[in-house]
Amino acid sequence: MAEGGRRHRAFIGSFTAAGGPGLVTAEVRPGTGALVLTGSLGTVPDPSYLALSPDGTMLYAVSETAEGAVAAYRVRGDKLEPAGPPVPLDAGGPTHLGLYAGHVLTADYGSGSVTAVPVRPDGTLATAPSGQLRHTGSGPHDRRQRGPHAHQVQADPSGRWAVSVDLGTDSVRVCTLDGGAPVLHREIALRPGSGPRHLAFHPDGEHAYVVNELTPTVTVCRWDAAGGSLKPLTEVMALPGAPAGDAYPSGIVASPDGRFVWTATRGEDVLSVFRVEGDALRLIGTVPCGGHWPRALAEHGGYLYAANERSGDVTWFAIDEPTGLPRYDGSVKVPAASCVIFD
Repeated sequence: MAEGGRRHRAFIGSFTAAGGPGLVTAEVRPGTGALVLTGSLGTVPDPSYLALSPDGTMLYAVSETAEGAVAAYRVRGDKLEPAGPPVPLDAGGPTHLGLYAGHVLTADYGSGSVTAVPVRPDGTLATAPSGQLRHTGSGPHDRRQRGPHAHQVQADPSGRWAVSVDLGTDSVRVCTLDGGAPVLHREIALRPGSGPRHLAFHPDGEHAYVVNELTPTVTVCRWDAAGGSLKPLTEVMALPGAPAGDAYPSGIVASPDGRFVWTATRGEDVLSVFRVEGDALRLIGTVPCGGHWPRALAEHGGYLYAANERSGDVTWFAIDEPTGLPRYDGSVKVPAASCVIFD
């Protein structure tokens, strides 16, 4: 929605290998949260996750391929312009990226690593990574946890630390950079077999919530920015009952006012709503995601958005203020949609 007359934009990633258009731009309609597509760009394969520079002038995308790459784009109104060739990562299957300490960090699922690529003063990327942290370890799941699988990386709210979530090792790693190379500060173990996928920080900067993929749960943690430490407190089910099969939870978002947390579960095609109660979460209920296989969630301007990969759309929901429950309001077609972010 618009503030002070400025148009807000959305950027959508998609899997080109599954028929997606690549990078998609959209305008957010004021007052309704509706997305209106404005263009697409297919210059990099499988741009599954995106991140914006703080000033909104640059967009960065991972290329979730076996070889792995990251690409930079200039944001020119409703258009994207490539800002140099994609940078090879020497890492397999990057699924996520974040900006930290003058670098783009990627979470590399296939190789179980975090890779750093320097960002130049003009927002473009260096021609090669400056360092890489290889995760080690495994978990009890005989198929999904034979080795490390980094799934997400982001800066913490203080900007002092980088936090990576590893599905294969049932752990969260807190890192810093040393000469451009990610170095481990602390590794925090979560419940064996939980399969942590993504983490969302509470606006208070003192709590974090980890959505687990191998069991449909959320782990509530306390975050200490001074010491760069994460302490698991409790774990809560994300679904009212046990699913018939694998549930595959995916995205997690905390509301800007800190009262609610939302998750998406692909196997059930639902969004779950939690009320924040101090050091705990209470499940309020679930609603249909409006599509099939919700891979990622985002909140913007009082609306919740789900990128539904297999139905090929992005759906949006008005959020009921007292309860946090989303109400379906509309959708837009984006084949093989994988994520949506906002400026």
